[in-house]
Amino acid sequence: MGVYLHSSMKVPGISLSTLIIAVCCGFLTPFDLSAVNIALPTIAGEFSLDAIELSWVSSAYLLASAAFLVPFGRIGDIFGRKKILTGGVILFTLSSMGMIFSASSLMLISFRLIQGVGASMIFGTAVAILTSVTEPTRRGQALGIYTTSVYIGLSAGPFIGGFLTDEFGWKSIFLINVPIGILIIALILFYLKGEWADAAGERFDLKGALIYGSSLTAVMIGFSEIPQVAGFFALGLGIILLALFIWLEHRERYPLIRVSMFRTNRVFACSNVAALINYGSTFAITFFLSLYLQYIRGFDPQEAGFILVTQPVVQAIFSSYAGSLSDRIEPAKISSLGMGIIAVGLVSLSFLSPDTSTIWLMVILAVLGFGFALFSSPNTNAIMSSVEKRYYGIASGTLGTMRLLGQMLSMGIAMMIIAVVVGKVDITPDMTDELMIAMNIGFMVFSVMCFIGIYFSMVRGNVRSD
Repeated sequence: MGVYLHSSMKVPGISLSTLIIAVCCGFLTPFDLSAVNIALPTIAGEFSLDAIELSWVSSAYLLASAAFLVPFGRIGDIFGRKKILTGGVILFTLSSMGMIFSASSLMLISFRLIQGVGASMIFGTAVAILTSVTEPTRRGQALGIYTTSVYIGLSAGPFIGGFLTDEFGWKSIFLINVPIGILIIALILFYLKGEWADAAGERFDLKGALIYGSSLTAVMIGFSEIPQVAGFFALGLGIILLALFIWLEHRERYPLIRVSMFRTNRVFACSNVAALINYGSTFAITFFLSLYLQYIRGFDPQEAGFILVTQPVVQAIFSSYAGSLSDRIEPAKISSLGMGIIAVGLVSLSFLSPDTSTIWLMVILAVLGFGFALFSSPNTNAIMSSVEKRYYGIASGTLGTMRLLGQMLSMGIAMMIIAVVVGKVDITPDMTDELMIAMNIGFMVFSVMCFIGIYFSMVRGNVRSD
């Protein structure tokens, strides 16, 4: 199936209307995530949340997204990706409206879970649809533009989120999602005229989906409760369930995840592992630095957002170019260089102190942003180019899962370090020393992870001959 377009809506090799829809979707979910991060101290003050409870405002969203992303990617392959994309945008928009009326931390976290489900439906299908309608020779360019929209969302999030929090309160952040969501729904209904059900007729692996979701939930809860005994128990249970899931998927005719692709397709396997490690070593940067800038340096949310915006702005500037470059140069080479640059930035952050110059911090964030740009789009291009068309949904969902698992891992590591160093107490400006120690340890751990990621990026092999 294809997309029926007006002639003015076509460019060579790329469906412009589909690209616009994907760009809007790419902006929406990261904007919400980064905007909320800058408002976390304000939310903590309103609901009297300790550090671990506060982290669940972000982690609940990530957990739901990770648990449902692959299942909805597979459902989209079977029943139609447009249906799932539309439903995801509607659910995300409605849950954003619910956030506005949250009167307790329980309501807040519950609606964040629902938001995460909607986000999984969006991400699991938007990239797959874009890949389906784009010629292979222009795929890197299209994915680069999409990635740029993601980073624009990340860029706008801290700045706009900080402004809205200062001027109108943190709930106004979620109000912004509503008109954007309505716009995307209208664009889908008017311009997206396909379904892309490339696996139509195949059976959905419900048992695998339930075990998969349960394993991720147990792992995330485990990270949040470590070093308590219950934390280690939950983490162990999650690992056992994940092993069971892999064993069952090998024997399933229509598996949720085609595990064999990790064994037989080195480019696919190593690119996904590299993505997992990349996000695992970088996602908590914003979480740590938001606490650092507001609690240790004394900046207000708007000022902190202005500083943090440096990283995603640089990402947005270079992502499209990096994607186009990966259409001409082997993606593995570009993304490996990106991982190396990220490692340099993380090592620099491990020496952060209360006296660190704001300008120097922004330079480090710019370096990180440039590294992210070189890694993300080429890595996505490598993954999508390494599989057959009927596996686009699975590939997109798997990549999204690696991203979310990495984000969960990153937040899990951050939560664990804070739990050990700071403890389960309310964070105050008086806890400068403890917070600083936790952050330095965290950035050192992330640096080591990033160097491991460079290895997997370099050994993946090529998707084309130079």
